[in-house]
Amino acid sequence: MKRTVLMVVGGLMVLAGVVWTLQGLDVFGGTGGMNGQKIWAVIGPIVAVIGLVLALVGARQGRTPAPAPGPEPAESDRPAA
Repeated sequence: MKRTVLMVVGGLMVLAGVVWTLQGLDVFGGTGGMNGQKIWAVIGPIVAVIGLVLALVGARQGRTPAPAPGPEPAESDRPAA
């Protein structure tokens, strides 16, 4: 459950960060409170990077690491063929 929440919240933060960046760079044009405001071109990428980190943490969480390989059994411990 926590894994899914982190991935969804992270994804939404990335999306919001991209939109805010484009609004700050006045790519969308039009009039609005955020369009053309350069501060959003700074805040947007920061939010997007934080969201990407959250999504990656969520994607990695819950995975069980592969067991470490053990030492080779001694010749005397191997079953006879």
